[in-house]
Amino acid sequence: MSRVLSGIQPSGQLTLGNYIGAMKNFVKLQETEECFFMVVDLHAITVPQEPAALSEQTEALAALYIAAGIDPSKASVFIQSHVRAHAELGWLFTTLANMGELERMTQFKDKAAGKESVGAGLFVYPTLMAADILIYHADLIPVGDDQKQHIELTRDLTQRFNSRFGEYFKTPEPYIHKVGARIMSLDDASKKMSKSNPNPGSFIALLDPIDVIRKKIARATTDSGMEVRFDPANKPEVSNLMSIYSHCADLTLPEIEERYQGQGYGSFKKDLAEAVISVIEPLQARYHEIRESGEIHQILKQGAEKASNIADRTLAEVKERMGFLLPRG
Repeated sequence: MSRVLSGIQPSGQLTLGNYIGAMKNFVKLQETEECFFMVVDLHAITVPQEPAALSEQTEALAALYIAAGIDPSKASVFIQSHVRAHAELGWLFTTLANMGELERMTQFKDKAAGKESVGAGLFVYPTLMAADILIYHADLIPVGDDQKQHIELTRDLTQRFNSRFGEYFKTPEPYIHKVGARIMSLDDASKKMSKSNPNPGSFIALLDPIDVIRKKIARATTDSGMEVRFDPANKPEVSNLMSIYSHCADLTLPEIEERYQGQGYGSFKKDLAEAVISVIEPLQARYHEIRESGEIHQILKQGAEKASNIADRTLAEVKERMGFLLPRG
């Protein structure tokens, strides 16, 4: 059994892209692997957050993990900041990372672009991410393509630590689901579906009202043609909608092409909306049940306790190898 570790930031609304690209795969992985799923609130504050909103979004995201099908009896769900060893190991890894390799991180450059000043936390974000992964000796890290560079840095830091302080950390492997891992925007298939997009019509939020979901899909960009065909190079928007349909209705892309041959986009979009709603409606019902019952707090407590048992032991062993004098007695 491999150990799996992944996390999502509690900033803004979770989208259908997050569900298809991450959460749906988490549900499958928990059946065969030892899984740890975090709400990474320490990462969220690398950019300014309004305190009340951060607290609400953190609890909401944790509840969405469970509503999406994560079973707390099979996988550990917890808040990153509830396991204090993350922050301390993250600091230790900043002493192993070089300025140059952190400056080359694409996500840092994208988020820093055009800003007069950038917080140091955003700059060292990748070392905290490395700590998140290595503190659990994780084998597989489910990530999108945009996080592959951070995993490569984690692998470099692993080798650097092992070279300086003796063989200790295993080298983690990224786990990228090959189909549907990157769901694109509804208005521009050259961009990833993102909760940070200023156009709310570009994404479907998991907590969007049902009538809003229908409207967003009806207005989704297609092209001037009429053929429902999977062709990302020439029909990127239609291909993106087909990918969403495939994951929500458990149909293959050829099956979708055959079903809508000669019908145009109208009936395709209408059926796509119902397929999406068939996934989101029960998820929303379970989400509201979890929030109203308050059960999420006990789930998070149990998850943090299990995670801390591993993380605290790792941190102590790392500090001992690095020469820190550990408390005795």
